[in-house]
Amino acid sequence: MTRALRPTDQEITVPIASDLDIVTARQWGRTLASQRGYSPTEATLIATAISELARNIVLYAKRGEIVLASANDGPKQGIVVVARDEGPGIADVSRAIADGYSTSGGLGLGLSGVRRLMDEFEISSELGKGTTVTIKRWKR
Repeated sequence: MTRALRPTDQEITVPIASDLDIVTARQWGRTLASQRGYSPTEATLIATAISELARNIVLYAKRGEIVLASANDGPKQGIVVVARDEGPGIADVSRAIADGYSTSGGLGLGLSGVRRLMDEFEISSELGKGTTVTIKRWKR
């Protein structure tokens, strides 16, 4: 990581194009979670979700970005993660987020696993234009 994350930072954008970028995004997520008072376990869950989203970018779109920010909803405080790419898009989103579905030959735990780890999960995808996944984890 190139700079220290300050509590006043509104958001961090991590360009994603390689495995090293996945690690960097994961580290930023863990740092933000720790600074926002999440437990080490919660910080690991957030970092894991970020890893899955960033890995999907590298595998399917080749490049994109992960944006990390604080989230507020009245008294609720949390973290929002937006994963964006301009890749091929997802033909069948409902199938792609189903348990056990995989186009890469893996276990099919990626998007469905991210959905289970986080409190909120939203995905939009358009063929030929890309995919955006927005996730939130509220502080307990």
